[in-house]
Amino acid sequence: MSEQHDRLSLSGVRVLDLTRVRAGPTAVRVLADWGADVVKIEEPVDPEHENEMGGMRLGPDYQNLHRNKRSVTLNLKSEKGRALLLELAAHADVLVENYRPDVKQRLGIDYETLRERNPRLIYASISGFGQDGPYARRPGYDQIIQGMSGMMSVTGLPGQGPVRAGIAIADTTAGLYGALGILTALYEREKTGHGQWVRTSLLESMLATMDFQCARYLVAGEVPKQVGNDHPTIIPTGVFDTLDGKVNICVSGTVMWKRFCMAMGRESWLSDPRFATNKARSANRHELNAEIAQIFATQTNGYWIEHLNASGLACGAVNNVQEAFEDEQVQHLGIAWPAKHEKLGDIRLVGQPFRIGDHQPGVRRVAPMPGEDNASILAEIGIEGEALQQLRNEHVI
Repeated sequence: MSEQHDRLSLSGVRVLDLTRVRAGPTAVRVLADWGADVVKIEEPVDPEHENEMGGMRLGPDYQNLHRNKRSVTLNLKSEKGRALLLELAAHADVLVENYRPDVKQRLGIDYETLRERNPRLIYASISGFGQDGPYARRPGYDQIIQGMSGMMSVTGLPGQGPVRAGIAIADTTAGLYGALGILTALYEREKTGHGQWVRTSLLESMLATMDFQCARYLVAGEVPKQVGNDHPTIIPTGVFDTLDGKVNICVSGTVMWKRFCMAMGRESWLSDPRFATNKARSANRHELNAEIAQIFATQTNGYWIEHLNASGLACGAVNNVQEAFEDEQVQHLGIAWPAKHEKLGDIRLVGQPFRIGDHQPGVRRVAPMPGEDNASILAEIGIEGEALQQLRNEHVI
């Protein structure tokens, strides 16, 4: 293990990863990237689907989600496989799972069972709808949660119906809240010496992520609606065509509105009763946007981005993903982490979006193949040689 890895914040933390799909792996990726020793536990490979599984694992999504982990295969439906998991859990700091709530009890690997073996264990569960309640056993997928949370009702153009976000926003936020819960529990364990059961769900996380839109309903009784590229409450905000592309603007508050009028050469807007206050601009947003659009169409993207930013106003390009990663500021931030893969060659993965001091997290190892680390991981709990081969023969691993 390198000195650089030893200096990462979570170096020395052992994590058992029983997660699948996206929300759980997103949570564990945070821990892995910051130095935790993550052991990915998965079912033994079915020989009939081995090639298919290998192809999936070489895909961009899998490589991005599962870097910096080791892999061990365990058949948890067998007594020996379950016993191995219990032994691994006895020496772990964190276990993360995203089964449906009843599955862990059926397998005998629930929090209460594992806590008896390891009172310091932090057990994290990420589900679609929560660990109990009327929907607890429903399958919860990102698309379903986007609809049920109200997120799709505020996304898209007015009158065109609900629209899903172009990313797995519910999965991602549930994973991030899950990681936050784990880190909070690790900190509490420093004070109490005891582990905790950390629980979050896609539904709760999506509602929390909607934040001010939900607050508008809870506090003021307002039911938010679609406003397209406009901001629900701050006008003008939106996307406008230029001579050679599109730009985004956000003009928030009285000071910025005054700057915007001056920069656009329309001081008359300041005294126009249709636009004098944010409330008036909101009521007359279509008229204001039409006048703004005429002005933006006279110059290029580059002109407007430089001109408005020089005036202290927020203005940026509307990029596709390639253009985003080619942007000089994105390149300066270094969020595209380089990695070398035996089969894929030199690749880049999406890095962590926060920094701690002078730590340098990165891709220490690419996503593992199933059971790639069976021998080394099981050796850590005393299983080697003939005992290891016997487990292979019995399809326990």
